[in-house]
Amino acid sequence: MTLEVAQSGARAVASRPGLRPKPATPIPSAAAAPSSAAAVPSAAAAAPSSAIADAARATAVPASVARSSTSQADRELLDGNAVRSVDRAAALLLALGEWAGEAGVTELARRLGLHKSTASRLLATLQRRGLVEQDEETGKYRLGLVVIRLAERAERTLDLRGIAQPELERLARATRETVTLGILDGDACLTVAQVDGPNMVACPDWTGRPTPLHCVATGKVLMAALAERDVMRIARPGLPASTARTITSLESLMEELARVRRRGYATAFSEWIDGTNGVAVPVVDARGRVIASIAVWGAGYRLPPERVAEIVTAARAAAAAVTARLGGAAA
Repeated sequence: MTLEVAQSGARAVASRPGLRPKPATPIPSAAAAPSSAAAVPSAAAAAPSSAIADAARATAVPASVARSSTSQADRELLDGNAVRSVDRAAALLLALGEWAGEAGVTELARRLGLHKSTASRLLATLQRRGLVEQDEETGKYRLGLVVIRLAERAERTLDLRGIAQPELERLARATRETVTLGILDGDACLTVAQVDGPNMVACPDWTGRPTPLHCVATGKVLMAALAERDVMRIARPGLPASTARTITSLESLMEELARVRRRGYATAFSEWIDGTNGVAVPVVDARGRVIASIAVWGAGYRLPPERVAEIVTAARAAAAAVTARLGGAAA
């Protein structure tokens, strides 16, 4: 009776969904149990896995090295972007310096091939530093006062004589005559550099010595750049004659200076020293001001009027090279 009840209960449980009993796990016999030799891997079998792990550890990149490589790459990328930004900002300043008047963002971006937003961002940065200024009404940009101050500081540090010396030497070799660099010193012309040509007959060394402005080619170039009132002030005490050909009247001097301005060069034939001729051209700075004059001079028989055109061409090339080094355009 008890057996029948038990069988009936088992059938009832089996007939309910989800309540089917799990099959019993058979208990292995002693014959089926694995031996200790089979359960523990041998040293020979474990060796390959150990070698692979060692190789993996050997070839793995340490985390610190990986972070260092990534950091270096990031730094190089940032450096490259910074250099590109500086280059573009410098290009904007140069473009504004060459622009006639003020320029808008769109115009500058188009000229330099930049995206408008990039140009606008760079200009805003330059404006914060005072390198550019923006007109409140038009929104256009121009160079700022800081650039002018920097230019003035650069001019003060320039060594005019050092800059001009190589050009003076080249000009002396090309013309085979003496070449000088003169500047305005008060109401006189001061020679600050002199290079003698390869001719056997050397000219006197005028370095550091003042000469009258009205009777040497260098002085005429410097006077021609002065305002008329300054010329009249210089001439008021009189124009001393050094030779029979020296200009001694204000009217003649004004006419001569007008010719110098028109031609762009000056000549002096036996006006300071008998038998000595000279040809001079102006040197201008970054603002277009005449700050010096380069002259070629020598004995009259070596430098006759027929050589003036040749001398002027060579002297202008030398003056243009010096002017370019000073940041200006040739006169």
